[in-house]
Amino acid sequence: MSFHTFTAAVAGLALAAVTTPAMAAPAVVAHHAPAGDRVTMALPAPAGPYRVGTLAVRLVDRSRPDPLVRSKPYRELMVSLWYPAKDTGRALPVAPHMAPLAAADWDRHSAPPMGIATGAVNWAATPTHARVGAPVDRRAGRLPVVLFGSGDGGARTLGTALVEDLAARGYLVVTVDHTYEADQVEFPGGRVVRAVPLPTKLTPRVIAKLLARHSRARLADMRFVLDQIAALGRGHGLGEEAGQLPAGLRGAPDLSRVGALGQSLGGSVAAQLVHDDRRVDAGVNLDGGYVGRVAKTGVAKPFLQLAAETHTRASEPSWKSFWDASTGWKRELRFAGAAHGSFTDLQVMLPQIAAALPKVPVADFVGTIDPGRSVSAQRAYLAAFFDLHLSGKPNRLFDAPDVRFPEVSLIP
Repeated sequence: MSFHTFTAAVAGLALAAVTTPAMAAPAVVAHHAPAGDRVTMALPAPAGPYRVGTLAVRLVDRSRPDPLVRSKPYRELMVSLWYPAKDTGRALPVAPHMAPLAAADWDRHSAPPMGIATGAVNWAATPTHARVGAPVDRRAGRLPVVLFGSGDGGARTLGTALVEDLAARGYLVVTVDHTYEADQVEFPGGRVVRAVPLPTKLTPRVIAKLLARHSRARLADMRFVLDQIAALGRGHGLGEEAGQLPAGLRGAPDLSRVGALGQSLGGSVAAQLVHDDRRVDAGVNLDGGYVGRVAKTGVAKPFLQLAAETHTRASEPSWKSFWDASTGWKRELRFAGAAHGSFTDLQVMLPQIAAALPKVPVADFVGTIDPGRSVSAQRAYLAAFFDLHLSGKPNRLFDAPDVRFPEVSLIP
């Protein structure tokens, strides 16, 4: 069972909202596409003033056994760092959206539940706008840090359109794959680790237990990753790339300015991280229901909620309890025409696929909002939020509706 199937089931519980029949049981087309050219896609270019660099790193936490596979005596993770970089021309390779073996696994296991036949799309061919290992652009100064987590079962790559834009605006963004939960994780040396199989019967109680377990594992993962980034900020190395870090990366992270950002379950974990870790100053939840303690405690630090059209405090008990209990700066934005997957890279990828494969049920996953306008609005509000609360740059974007983004409503 893939990320998309589980996310559909989770949406019914964690969002407490009615999903469409196609979302509850996504259509699956033939497992193999006919011979011919495969569909390719592009991501929107970042809007910030800097070029972007990236680096994928394996991190190992030997202080704890793996929380999802207890027979493994340590926890290993793949993370990617995204940061403002010097222009290196074509001297360094452009990072792919998905690593090749992870893309092949996605094609076999994660694409069919979206109605996309195996072999129909070249998932490995989508480029990002980041150069692998590019030196840090020192004009950006020390870099505020943002940790990013995807939805339950999702790969760290699914937030690239938003993450690249933050990096281009001067942030160090760290995206995290949660091993044995993400559909697939590619490690160095050509090793792909798949998710632990889900129970065949996903009842509300089973889903709730899984979400709680995954949430606890993710929280520990994020705090461990933040420890590693803090060490990097003090001038130390990072994981297996300690001797090969891009120029300027050691000492670049500014741990006095840290944010958390996540979609779906990643948004809930972002809130819990804001609550639990004194180093984290502000957080954003992209359309996720709250799981665990934070649903009742709320947070006392700045927090932003972005919601799909049908996701409201009236329909989602955890959003109401979290909102009522939160005592810090808080805002909620609702995107007309958006669906749960609108806050992932599927927002721009699925419409491109559907142009060639018209039977793909795009609206079930990313709604009817214009993809380009959706991403532009998300980027603008995320940048404004983190600029305000991590860098003290004032803006008026949260004071009233903005005519540039008529699809976005400020919810009192």
